[in-house]
Amino acid sequence: MRHLIALCGALALTGPAFAVSKVPGDPHVDDPVGIVADPCPMHSKPTDQAGWTLWNLHMLTRDFGQLCRYAADNKALEGKPVRAVFMGDSITDNWINADPSMFTDGQVDRGISGQTTAQMLVRFRQDVIALKPQVVHIMAMTNDIAGNTGAATMDTVLGNIQTMAELADAHRIKVVLASVPPAGAFPWSPGLRPAPQIAAINRWLSDYARSRGFTYVDYHAAMAQADGAMKPGLSTDGVHPTAEGYAIMRPLARQAIEKALREIQ
Repeated sequence: MRHLIALCGALALTGPAFAVSKVPGDPHVDDPVGIVADPCPMHSKPTDQAGWTLWNLHMLTRDFGQLCRYAADNKALEGKPVRAVFMGDSITDNWINADPSMFTDGQVDRGISGQTTAQMLVRFRQDVIALKPQVVHIMAMTNDIAGNTGAATMDTVLGNIQTMAELADAHRIKVVLASVPPAGAFPWSPGLRPAPQIAAINRWLSDYARSRGFTYVDYHAAMAQADGAMKPGLSTDGVHPTAEGYAIMRPLARQAIEKALREIQ
């Protein structure tokens, strides 16, 4: 057995597995790696498409969950009461810009554009559990369907949702599971027709929430056409809500959070 362990250790130190992920042309290739006190150096935002492309590759190889995005904001909330954390992707990320008053009185936006459930799971402890909210609102899977971080099975994607919800529940955080909003197509993945998968996921979310005593909020039913696409005027591109879209979502979100909070009392 000792020989086998030694062999496995030696194999781990050879070949590509030992190399640090580096993207050719990355201007921040010398950022710290490994376990360090401050893994979040400050950089200026890119100013052109080529710069954003390199930034995205840097993020995927060095900060997959984008833990640095909200690190300073989370620190500023230490010791302050948090009513609800909204965990999600760009639909959540953009919400605070379209409706800033939604995120007051202890409601916190922790959306990150482009993220899949795998990335959200990586940052769930830091961006949700550590803030000790009463409620977490989880809205995800648009980018899993679009394939933003590659391919995954439906079981894997739904398992990521289950893990986030069960982690919250274990920490006595009430769970609100949001439907995937409607979309007939994705501008950044034009070959896909997501409506059938979105419908299947939303059925599963509703059933899972019911089975676990979580709250389900159905944005899809309020915003979708019969074919599963977003109603005209509610989105900028068929996926991302306009102010009018968020105006429909806001009362539904508030009702779901109030329902979850009543269960605490």
